[in-house]
Order: sequence, then structure tokens, then C-alpha cells
Amino acid sequence: MNLPRRVAAEGIGSLLLAATVVGSGIMAERLAAGNTAVALLANTGATVAVLAVLIALLAPVSGAHFNPAVTLVQAIRRELTWQDAVAYGSVQIVGCCAGALLAHAMFDLPLIQHSLHARAGSAQCLSECVATFGLLLVILGCRRSEDVPWMVAAWIGAAYWFTASTSFANPAITIARSLSDTFAGIRPQDAPGFILSQLTGALLAYFVAPRLFSLQGSAQAAPNSEIRAKDALHAEVRD
Repeated sequence: MNLPRRVAAEGIGSLLLAATVVGSGIMAERLAAGNTAVALLANTGATVAVLAVLIALLAPVSGAHFNPAVTLVQAIRRELTWQDAVAYGSVQIVGCCAGALLAHAMFDLPLIQHSLHARAGSAQCLSECVATFGLLLVILGCRRSEDVPWMVAAWIGAAYWFTASTSFANPAITIARSLSDTFAGIRPQDAPGFILSQLTGALLAYFVAPRLFSLQGSAQAAPNSEIRAKDALHAEVRD
């Protein structure tokens, strides 16, 4: 499909994803009556649901990245041109930031905010590295495209709970959440550490996945199988 349509899909998906993450966090905090575990559970459920839906809906259009870390790895793997990757990454950031503002508007909050939610320290950064590593490992290792929506959503849902950072795993979402002084927010000064850790995790997955899943070998296997099939056919014809 042409680039404008793909970029539009990435922008819309990023906007709706961020609006869900931030908006469900606001709703969850209001209804949980101070119970952080209940609020996080509600935030997790909404995020998992919207991720599965958006990936299934928009993957045929743009690949449904919604994440500069995913786009970076796909560009390094030459599944996306660098020109397209820059367009994807830019609209993902703009879309996620617009999604945060949309969530604020829906809950009648100030549109522009400065998050005070501290998320600093080596444990938080390690968590983001692990969460993003696992996300890219799922994406690169999944053999059937129809399994990607639920596998990605399930990973993010689990990582909400087993990482200290509650699994942002997305530089665009991180930037957007720094604009929201709500349950899902992150202080702007903490965002660079998260983003660096996310990119590190993504690049680690890029190096590990081909060796773990034999991605390069599988790409070579098909031509070799075709050659063997043709040789067998020729031999049968000669006989």
C-alpha cells in the first residue's frame, strides 16, 4: 500500500493506543478508591484489549507497529526502508502525544500537563529493557501472522505485572505519558532512561531472534527446497 495510507494507519493506531493507556489509567484511578492493584488491573485489561484489536485491524495496512522500537528493528532488517521508518516513527510519536491529549479532553482535564510520577532507577530501566526485548522477540519469532495480535497483547499484559516499570516498552508511548500527570504518567526527566533502555532491549532482540528461531536459515530453506523439488521432477521426467 502507498506510504500515506500506511502512515495514517500508524498515526490512528498510535493515537487510539495512547488514549486507551492514559484514559483507562484515569478511569481506573477514579474508580479504584485508592487501591493501586485494582487500578493497575483495569489499566492492564484495557491496554491488552485495545492492542489485540488494533494489531488485528491495522496490521494488513501498515504492519501495526505503533512503536518506534519495532519500526527501528524492521528497518535494520530491511523489511522497511529508512525513509518509511522515519515517517512511521514521527507519526507514532505525534499520534501517541495526541492520544494523551485526547484522553485528557475526554476526562475534562487540562490538555497540557507535566507529569510528576517518578519512575527512576536501574530497576526501572532494566524492566524496560526486558519488556521491550520480550516484545520484539515475540514479534520476530511468531511464525503465524494471525497469532501476533494475541501474543503481543498477552506479553504486554503479563509485563505490566512482572516488571517494576509496568512495561511501557515503547518510546512513543513514553514521550506521550510524560505529558500526562495521571496514573499512567512518567516524569519527563525519567523518560530518556526509559527510551534508551527500550532501544537497547529491541536491539538485543534483533541479535538474539535470528539465532534462536533460525530466521535467516528459514529464509534460505525455501529456495533450497524448491531446487530439490525441481531436480526430483526433472529426474522423474527423464525416467
